[in-house]
Amino acid sequence: MDPAASGLLGAADVRRLAAALGVAPTKSLGQNFVHDANTVRRIVRIAGVEPGDEVLEVGPGLGSLTLGLLEAGAAVTAVEIDARLAAALPGTAADRLRDAADRLTVVTGDAIRVAVPGAPLRLVANLPYNVAVPILLRLLADVPSLASGVVMVQAEVGERLAAPPGSKVYGSPSVKGAWYGPFSLAGTVPRGVFWPVPNVDSVLVRFERGPSRGDEALRLAVFRLVDAAFVQRRKTLRQSLAPVLGGAVAAAEVLARAGVDAGLRGERLDVDAFVSIAGAAG
Repeated sequence: MDPAASGLLGAADVRRLAAALGVAPTKSLGQNFVHDANTVRRIVRIAGVEPGDEVLEVGPGLGSLTLGLLEAGAAVTAVEIDARLAAALPGTAADRLRDAADRLTVVTGDAIRVAVPGAPLRLVANLPYNVAVPILLRLLADVPSLASGVVMVQAEVGERLAAPPGSKVYGSPSVKGAWYGPFSLAGTVPRGVFWPVPNVDSVLVRFERGPSRGDEALRLAVFRLVDAAFVQRRKTLRQSLAPVLGGAVAAAEVLARAGVDAGLRGERLDVDAFVSIAGAAG
């Protein structure tokens, strides 16, 4: 389908809107604008967006994905840090999808800090590469209504988020993401669908929020252990957790109570093991 016929943006539309706003994509904000309608619809489909869903989008940019979400019948809250882009987005929606424009709410601000209104059900976003993990973890922590989502991120970041224990890329983001529920890779995204074309590969990552693992105090305790375990990956848990558990002897005692081998490295443990350690530490 021709993007113009449906209201979605094509490559020429993206460049025209950017020129009209005097916007030159910047690396500091991680701005790479999607201009392929088929890619947009694919993301919306994988995210399972249905008419009436409340969707949170981060970094809408010129509105490519925003329009796809509106086209699917969603009510969209879009958080945009660039004030020029945020101001222009409602007009773009009104011009391209007039009947859907009233389902768009734009919030100007940094997604790591800004308050998110309402109770969005899904997160669907093209996350800035340099801050994707902090944004994702912050939203999962502070917006409990988010039940699922699909985010487009740098391939290296996506692979870490979805990595299982023991994988070469398994690390702190893998465990912290798993605290909230399972993450999985949902496909690759060609470089050519972006303007400007990035010098890295991109992937789609899907997540589903699972049952609560505990309160905020437990989450903070678990994340503290995770950070310590991966500061130096080659160290055993007895060594790496010593600074946060009162020394090597105390760490060994806590690990024994948790039923975790003190000679293992952090990369071998899943999130449940870290929860057990935090519980044993009291």
